[in-house]
Amino acid sequence: MTRTRATIRDVARRAGVSPTTVSHTFSGNGTVNPHTQARVRAAASALGYHPDVVASGLRRSRLGVIGLVLRPAVGAQPEHLGDIDYFPRFAGAAALAALAHGYALMLVADPVIPGAPVTAYACDGIIVTDPVERDPLTAALRSSGIPYTLVGADIADPADPHAIDIATALITDRVLDHVAAAGSERPALVVGTDPIEWNTAAETRYRERMQAAGLTETILRVPERAPRDEAGLAADELLSLPEPPDGVYCMTSDHARGLVDRFTALGVRVPEDVLVICGSDAECLRDQEPTISTVDLQPEALGRQAAVALLRQLEPDLDVSVPEPDHGRLIVRASTALRMPGVPVDS
Repeated sequence: MTRTRATIRDVARRAGVSPTTVSHTFSGNGTVNPHTQARVRAAASALGYHPDVVASGLRRSRLGVIGLVLRPAVGAQPEHLGDIDYFPRFAGAAALAALAHGYALMLVADPVIPGAPVTAYACDGIIVTDPVERDPLTAALRSSGIPYTLVGADIADPADPHAIDIATALITDRVLDHVAAAGSERPALVVGTDPIEWNTAAETRYRERMQAAGLTETILRVPERAPRDEAGLAADELLSLPEPPDGVYCMTSDHARGLVDRFTALGVRVPEDVLVICGSDAECLRDQEPTISTVDLQPEALGRQAAVALLRQLEPDLDVSVPEPDHGRLIVRASTALRMPGVPVDS
């Protein structure tokens, strides 16, 4: 037998108050004394009543939900994302920052992908990580008037005022300075193929540094979702060069592990023969032998920063600030530290 859902009038009748008082109790509008509020909530609990949040949101043009689109996650396997520290740390921090100001954060699919759910369009605003070049989602959000924050700029629109700076050039400088201090004179770059700022800005800064130093540029591009063994084949290409690199900055964790595995299989020692450092931390880098140095991309700080930037659009009077990320902090492990006596190795 289907149970009839209790209404606001049922609650009002049981609590001995008006329907308006019940509405104000749950919406926060108006003034209802604490004793009456307690009586109303007790009546609602006894009847199994809860407000219709969708209807309430439509009346207020606000649901109290912000969406998160993890753009690099498209097409990736869940277990792969779970291995990468960045995504859960970013999402967790953004969710807590949103919750502190009365909003929930919901992970949503990219709604511009054919066949994808369009749940994102019901959100009050959207955070998009790593927008692609001429991002169709950003265009859709602009045309529909939905507030958004980008983590990293659209490389075709670097002046977008709603983009959070991810400081890729600064990070690239710190990585190249580190491997140079460890003795690398011919560093190579292994970068992904997605048209995002993280890839393009790293490559641009790498080229600038190599040209300024009069060094040969060595850049390999491997698709982000390529299998680890396929990424490892980049090691063969690097070693076939007339002057193989003595250091590799590899942007993606799976690729970095594949490189080290392949180097090891070929008898090339890491770090004695070649240094390896990765652009983003992951569990597999800590489990590798040798452990692989990496960059702490400060996902918690970026998550809080992105959430607050979006909340300021939704609530212009919101008085809140968060610390700037410490961009480019390196996590030094065996793959580079063993060439730098006295430098502590992260466990």
